[in-house]
Amino acid sequence: MPTSTLPANATLLLIDLQRAIDDPRWSALGPRNNPQAEANVAALLAGWRRTGRPVIHVRHDSTEPDSTYHPYGAGHAFKPEAQPEPGERVVPKTTNSAFIGTDLDVYLRERGVWVLVIAGVITNNSVEATARMAGNLGFDTRVVGDATFTFPKKDFSGRLRTAEEVHDLSLANLSGEYATIMDTASALAAL
Repeated sequence: MPTSTLPANATLLLIDLQRAIDDPRWSALGPRNNPQAEANVAALLAGWRRTGRPVIHVRHDSTEPDSTYHPYGAGHAFKPEAQPEPGERVVPKTTNSAFIGTDLDVYLRERGVWVLVIAGVITNNSVEATARMAGNLGFDTRVVGDATFTFPKKDFSGRLRTAEEVHDLSLANLSGEYATIMDTASALAAL
């Protein structure tokens, strides 16, 4: 299927867009990339809602008591730009992939969904893990690069990599084999 057309049931899968990600612990090594990501997520949501396409919100319910994503913490709530509306499914998860320990795969297949458009956080963690699994499970997977973001990280040799470097490498890992990488404008134009 060409990237320029998304079917009526192409599902927007929003990953871990919770207040937890704004905790300063995440940016301990430096600032995140894509400061416009939340605005792009809001634009994607508006487009999906306007065209009646399905939206699924993946919520991380950490089992670690000190996690910013723990269900009893202030960060567990969804970010304002990514608030679910009535009728939009919320899938709770406890690992990095939205497919592990959830009914997401069965839910999508029962509804004939085969195109997933993914946005959210963190690019090199839950977004990448979910996109890899979606690709391996046979879904036509799209990742909206400018509607995802991450933080600086030290590589295996100890060299600090910027958020943009980590983000770009994660998208490069996904591109072609697991997913098609697109931007918000392209995703909206394909509706």
